[in-house]
Amino acid sequence: MRYSTDHKQATRERIVRTASRHFRQRGVKGVAIAELMSKLDLTHGGFYKHFDSKQQLLAEAIAKAFDETENRFTEDVNKAKPGTELKTLIENYLSLEHCANTSEGCPMAALASDIGRFPRAVRAEIDRAIKKRVKRTARFLPGATEKERERNCMALLSGLIGTVSVARALVDPEARKTLLEASKDFYIKSFCN
Repeated sequence: MRYSTDHKQATRERIVRTASRHFRQRGVKGVAIAELMSKLDLTHGGFYKHFDSKQQLLAEAIAKAFDETENRFTEDVNKAKPGTELKTLIENYLSLEHCANTSEGCPMAALASDIGRFPRAVRAEIDRAIKKRVKRTARFLPGATEKERERNCMALLSGLIGTVSVARALVDPEARKTLLEASKDFYIKSFCN
């Protein structure tokens, strides 16, 4: 049976969206294509009608994850009172909810330890997404020039990502909460005043 182009595109989107969440939740090695396709009631062989390789799916899934977090970024900024945008972003990023929700959260925090080993094409996609995030966030940071604000933004984003990565590794919920709260206070005082 032949499917329409729209059906094929919708199926591809479903695969990418599901893979995006699975990669963030389980890591790249924790996602088997056969299992992923089975969860979607699709065949393993059908995967190759949409993608040349797992690497291609990974690149698209990471791009999807960044798009999703950018959408939340935009929502957070739009809801924030003028002048509190950065504080709101820091509070939301370092929240217990974000920390607990790996599959829906920031792909950098979810995959930080794996990214350096990703194929070059996948890292290039991540590089583009990071640059986009820095450009959009830097406008809220202190600094006399755009370059200085972007530099400060890189430091802030790296710290936020690292904090969530470490917090997720902590077994004790109180230690996790303490780390998130202390980091929130530190970054707000350092970048929002």
